[in-house]
Amino acid sequence: MKCVLDDFLDKVICGDSAEVLKNIPDNSVDFILTSPPYDNLRSYKGFVFDFETIAKELQRVLKNGGVLVWIVGDATINGSETLSSFRQALFFQSIGLNCHDTMIYQKNNFSNPSQTRYHQIFEYMFVFSKGKPKTFNPIKDRKNIYVGYSTLGENTTRKADGGFSKNGKRTIQEYGMRYNIWKGNTAGQENMCKHIAHPAQFPLWLARDNIISWTNENDVVLDPFMGGGTTGCACKELGRHFIGIEIEPTYCQLSTERIQNHKCCAPELPLK
Repeated sequence: MKCVLDDFLDKVICGDSAEVLKNIPDNSVDFILTSPPYDNLRSYKGFVFDFETIAKELQRVLKNGGVLVWIVGDATINGSETLSSFRQALFFQSIGLNCHDTMIYQKNNFSNPSQTRYHQIFEYMFVFSKGKPKTFNPIKDRKNIYVGYSTLGENTTRKADGGFSKNGKRTIQEYGMRYNIWKGNTAGQENMCKHIAHPAQFPLWLARDNIISWTNENDVVLDPFMGGGTTGCACKELGRHFIGIEIEPTYCQLSTERIQNHKCCAPELPLK
């Protein structure tokens, strides 16, 4: 028998997501944001996760129109990238989610210099949706160099039959919508000279900007691999409810305390 949603709100639940998720009601979560442990790049104290079971549960609890952002990369084993990220993406698609976008989180630095390939500085942000996304709040912080100018000549769009449709002239605004490659600091750079207790914490700005983009105030955000509590901290700043699940007891305590002690300091972002 499943619990009511209120039993889970604004808490970090210590347990295996494959089991805890079974108690969350169907179609009850607005947004899922997570970065799972992948390809044994971190030992994670011996814990492993049942990806397919968890993926099916995430699809079930997500509302129609809800969005899931899966931030993941690939290890290189015996000279070959595993492509686990793509297999996971295809599995999400096979259980009924749309691959709404394939975004890139590009880091401002890299931790492991490469000798036989170019330095690895990004992770995928697969954006899945359960039907058409019900919310999109585009962040418009990309400075336009032609601000104030109007479009020149005929503004056309290529149609499916090869012809063109004409669009009206427009004046270029100061800021435009971001591209789908997001470049920024890692958690280590965000917390320069501070101790980070979790081995694979993603940056607060990344959680914050995803939550802004795909949710509205008071929406419910789920992170099934809560880790250091970053998703919960971002939700606290932005007036969203969160549900965190974390299998490792030390990290459960860490994330709970971090969220409780987090001081809200979200910057103003230019939106639409």
